[in-house]
Amino acid sequence: TKRYLGGLFGLSPELLDLDFEPDTFGHNANVPEILTKGGVKHYYHCRGYDGHHLYRWRAASGAETVVYREPLWYNANIDAGIAAHVPAFCAKHGMSTVLKVYGVGDHGGGPTRRDIERLQDMAAWPVFPTIKFGTFTGFFRKVDEIATTLPVVDRELNFIFPGCYTTQTRIKAANRIGEARMDDAERFASAAAVSAGVPYPRAAYEEAWRRILFNHFHDILPGSGTIETREYAMGRFQEVVAAADQGTVKALRGIDAKVDTAGLPAVKTARADTKTALREAFSEGAGVGYGMGDYVVPQPERGRGRLRILHFHNPSTHARREAVPVTIWDWPGDPARIEVLDAAGKTLPFQLEPAVSTLFFGQGDYWGHKYLRLRIEARVPALGYTTAVLREKADPGFVKPHDEPRVERPDVFVLENGRIRAGFDPATAALRSLRDKHTGRELVAAGRHAGFRLIDEDDSKGMTAWVVGRYMNVAPLVDDVRLTPVRGGPDALRSSFTYTMPFRGSKLTVEVSLAAGSDRLEYAAVCDFRETAVPGTSMPQLNFTLPSAAPCKGYRYDIPFGTVDREPLDLDVPASSFGMSLPVEPGAPALALVAATKYGFRGTDDSISLTLIRSSYDPDPTPEFGEHRFRFAVAVVPAPDDRRTLLAAASDFCHPLVYQSGTVHAGALPAESSFLALESGSAVVTAVKLPEDDPSGRTLLVRLHETDGRAGEARVRFDRPVRSVVAVDLNEKPVKDAGASGASRATGASVASVAVEEGRVVRCSLLPWSVAGFVVEVPGTIPERTNSTI
Repeated sequence: TKRYLGGLFGLSPELLDLDFEPDTFGHNANVPEILTKGGVKHYYHCRGYDGHHLYRWRAASGAETVVYREPLWYNANIDAGIAAHVPAFCAKHGMSTVLKVYGVGDHGGGPTRRDIERLQDMAAWPVFPTIKFGTFTGFFRKVDEIATTLPVVDRELNFIFPGCYTTQTRIKAANRIGEARMDDAERFASAAAVSAGVPYPRAAYEEAWRRILFNHFHDILPGSGTIETREYAMGRFQEVVAAADQGTVKALRGIDAKVDTAGLPAVKTARADTKTALREAFSEGAGVGYGMGDYVVPQPERGRGRLRILHFHNPSTHARREAVPVTIWDWPGDPARIEVLDAAGKTLPFQLEPAVSTLFFGQGDYWGHKYLRLRIEARVPALGYTTAVLREKADPGFVKPHDEPRVERPDVFVLENGRIRAGFDPATAALRSLRDKHTGRELVAAGRHAGFRLIDEDDSKGMTAWVVGRYMNVAPLVDDVRLTPVRGGPDALRSSFTYTMPFRGSKLTVEVSLAAGSDRLEYAAVCDFRETAVPGTSMPQLNFTLPSAAPCKGYRYDIPFGTVDREPLDLDVPASSFGMSLPVEPGAPALALVAATKYGFRGTDDSISLTLIRSSYDPDPTPEFGEHRFRFAVAVVPAPDDRRTLLAAASDFCHPLVYQSGTVHAGALPAESSFLALESGSAVVTAVKLPEDDPSGRTLLVRLHETDGRAGEARVRFDRPVRSVVAVDLNEKPVKDAGASGASRATGASVASVAVEEGRVVRCSLLPWSVAGFVVEVPGTIPERTNSTI
């Protein structure tokens, strides 16, 4: 923002030290930390708080900003009433100056001739406050003189208009997907620039981020806009995904092209394929557009014949081991003889999945090409990649016996692995039991519905896009549910079942799955939502609720750069990706709902629920009519107080491992490598990218934040020597070393001390709950591309 406004108005960015938030619908608890680390000292707002008009707002890190809350209103006409509160305000704060913001127009507007003429006239009135035209800067300079006497507010400034956490679910999904995909795109492009010499698309990424941020305007992202607003926002979202896809695919292919796949043990020992070259080449390019409805990274086939090269990429800064979905196109071999081997030639677990067009295993059809769907267990290094080989075994070993039923057994809907056991109602598909196998505890409350609900909201308060109405009718979705049998079992790589349930004029199709070694049940849903609100009657809402067997003292949610604990509230509250129950018993395992594209949670009555779709009717009369796709997870949290692990796990759910098809060739890169890894410390990495203003192209920026309220160090290991490192603020400008005093933390002068150790490790000292960043110079980084328009 400072770069943009400084360039637009020809101002020094250092002069821009005010955050003007006249009509923001709530303010998260880390705003003071973010602002001070960006050199912003002052804050103006109207909503989200009804206490002091002048105060110091303090984050958990100790960072502070001076705040003025508008006593009247930010958007108003000029009349004699503007002075009514002035004597009391000045007496309370020991000041002789009060700020009045005025203007006509949506969200600030500007002064009219009538306003100016009235002010000039009122300035001459006797026995009336002196009126002068002024600036925010001039007013806050006067407030700074008394800042040390101001009261301190040390919490989030919420809540207002909770409907805006969930209204217009397509816009919400677009924002979450766009942010996540661009974050991954920057990380992959950074790794590719350093490791493989792939040009970094700086200009295209900057434009994509501007399009995301434009949609952060408070009547777009909250869903409180017109039909045209939604259509415009979704068009911008498509452009963001195009930029992210283009940059990600070029980055990953650039890395893959330099990997020595010809030297893989599985390639050297593979049987020669006897098919003709024409037949072999039939597969190349297949799968273009496949899966794009779920906004996956494009992965068309590049291989041919019976032997296929598989590349798995990890956007996280910690190693991951997961069952990755893989689609193999036009494979001419016998599916019963498939084997998958890792970079060392060892067998990898995998399982065949049903084709999308059928419930049965086998090849699916897509635009003249055949495909096989597999789940392959990949172990991928931190912000790195690994390579595997899929091929046909020479000897199938044994013939699998026919699995036609010999006896009839009752349907049992249980998903189980070594960590958890989940039992579902065979009639309704509701979650009846969720047992933590480590402690033996039952985590879901007996006798209470854990599953989907249809809620009718009372619309009598009006402003339905902004306001969640009182729950009038709450109906668990339990009727006419059709279930498919469970695929897999306790020893499977991934077990799952699907079900459909109609409700009123709509239909919900759900797959519930559990992967080996996972603590979470994953729900992937498609909802054909045909419900519309009837003004004066009710508004329909689709919801998922998860009651806890243990009493809850409160709930934990993630916010930008951290987490926040809230008391039970019968009110929707915002979170970036998860809401978690906090058991009364210390150290007891907890339940969490993790959402990939949702923001509205409700923690009350010993349960956590997630608002999935709510059909408001003003200003957009039909915002939700049509098909919706969404993912969320029911997670068991073994250690609720380990915030770092919790944040990392939620991030993994929202940032899946990425698969790309490859070919056999020589190369300079090894078959497996990690570009950057967070080795230790109570921190998570939030960004890896090229700095915005470094024309040299020889540096990388890493940003992270401390998660658990402990001063300490984070160690970040690179795959090559680090030539230099410098701590930077959120404007990516160098800062002084961290200080421990409250004064330095309050002014934002304290960020982090950084040093290079062992040649390849950056040690970064972190203050509790703080945001930090550093820029490193490493060999191999190259300038960004110049022709990078979208």
